[in-house]
Amino acid sequence: MSLPIDLAFEPMELVQVAEIPSGQQWQYEPKWDGFRCMAFRDGDDVHLQSKAGQPLARYFPEIVEQLRALDAKRFVLDGELMVQIGEELSFDALLQRIHPAASRVARLAKETPARYIVFDLLVDADGKNLTVMPLEARRKALDRFAKRYLTESEVALSPCTSDRAKVDTWYERVGNALDGVIAKRRDLPYASGSREGGVKVKHLRTADCVIGGYRLNKQRNGVGSLLLGLYDDEGKLNHVGFTSGFRENERGPLLKKIRPLEKPPGFTGSAPGGPSRWKQTEDPWFPLEPKLVVEVRFDQVTGDRFRHGTKILRWRPDKKPRQCTMDQLRIAEAASTLELLNAK
Repeated sequence: MSLPIDLAFEPMELVQVAEIPSGQQWQYEPKWDGFRCMAFRDGDDVHLQSKAGQPLARYFPEIVEQLRALDAKRFVLDGELMVQIGEELSFDALLQRIHPAASRVARLAKETPARYIVFDLLVDADGKNLTVMPLEARRKALDRFAKRYLTESEVALSPCTSDRAKVDTWYERVGNALDGVIAKRRDLPYASGSREGGVKVKHLRTADCVIGGYRLNKQRNGVGSLLLGLYDDEGKLNHVGFTSGFRENERGPLLKKIRPLEKPPGFTGSAPGGPSRWKQTEDPWFPLEPKLVVEVRFDQVTGDRFRHGTKILRWRPDKKPRQCTMDQLRIAEAASTLELLNAK
């Protein structure tokens, strides 16, 4: 192999933009909702590497075996690890795989096996470095690689297109299967560790949420974050996430605004607080009467919660708190992951 298996490829990054670009110079791809993963193979040696350069093979033994079973004995691939439950992706199930206990990883590998979706070929089966080639040539090489080696494998080829109408369909219909859309320059080489090769457009949505509580900032003199809630079918207010992007000069006045509303319980369904897998302690939170409504912008939902922090767009004094329901997190008529992968 002309490139050693332990060479630390830095994955190509993308610049986030607000709109999908148009033009013949662009190749469009789905932006999958999973873990970025570089896959290296040299003989029986298979290595999986995360976006941050960390080893992933121990957490996804089934992917290692699938890659080792390919007739191609050497390659470097760029792609995305995902876990599919039914016909939809589950980021929660994917997170469960990052666990120190090998026995648990082995069990989950059988119960909820991961999939590896490939979108670039950096070293081909002959050991040739393709990173200096333009994307258009690399994609043709990847298509040939997939046709020859991936037909009987669970490793799948990610679709791509130059048809803008198809891209708009992906963006509008595919719901939680996608994190958005990617546009890459067809005439550029693989920009390892750089953001020069393309752009990403995240699928952002909005929701009207009730403020069920808050946390203080580090100085304890203003709001650190507002805790967001939505009502379920039983009329219970469930904690679904937070918003915290306030200017420093806004935090004190906001605290004065909401403190008169302090009153338990705040949330009557699922509530914030308690240890998590990422943080063993949580700052205390203060409950509020459910009277204030804000509109926030969010990207992904996992387990009926916003996966990331949200951006507050505006206050909604015209909206009744009871109108803020969980169905805002659901996407009607979303296409399945399988439908997208099998699309021609």
